[in-house]
Amino acid sequence: MAQSSSPISAVAERYAASLYDLAADAKQVAKVESDLGRFEALLEGSEDLSRMIKSPVFSAEEQAKAIEAIAAKAKIDGLVGNFLRVVAQNRRLFALPGMIKAFRAIAAEQRGEVSAEVASAHELNAAQQTELKAALKSVAGKDVSITVTVDPSLLGGLVVKLGSRQIDTSLKTKLNSLKLALKEVG
Repeated sequence: MAQSSSPISAVAERYAASLYDLAADAKQVAKVESDLGRFEALLEGSEDLSRMIKSPVFSAEEQAKAIEAIAAKAKIDGLVGNFLRVVAQNRRLFALPGMIKAFRAIAAEQRGEVSAEVASAHELNAAQQTELKAALKSVAGKDVSITVTVDPSLLGGLVVKLGSRQIDTSLKTKLNSLKLALKEVG
């Protein structure tokens, strides 16, 4: 994996690599990926949880208790439950979103996939996601796993990040380009 300049992403990559090694040894990569996805959904759905993992105000004990309760309620146990506890005890919860992203990237790489981040103005249905994966596979030459986020500010179209490439077909960008072109003419 490429070395990153950010200390947070370096921490995230080390923790993710360790979790991947444990998951691969236990032959539970898919389960770990699924559990991390469920925890990520909880994180994205709760401003309080997001604030708690980012805030240095909470002690390690308070964070560990909160993570323990959340994991138990969400039935996230095993490797991911233990991983979350270790991350909380080591005061590294602030890097947890990066750890999840890094774990997915490592898992995808091991499966021979590349991962793409897609921002869409509206939710993509299964057929649209399948079509998008096929189009990206023809560009990348490998299977592509996609993570879709909805960004209504795009107005229409997609923004796709595939490796170091970004493809922006959003209506928002096209309108901004047109606005600039009209300013230059006038």
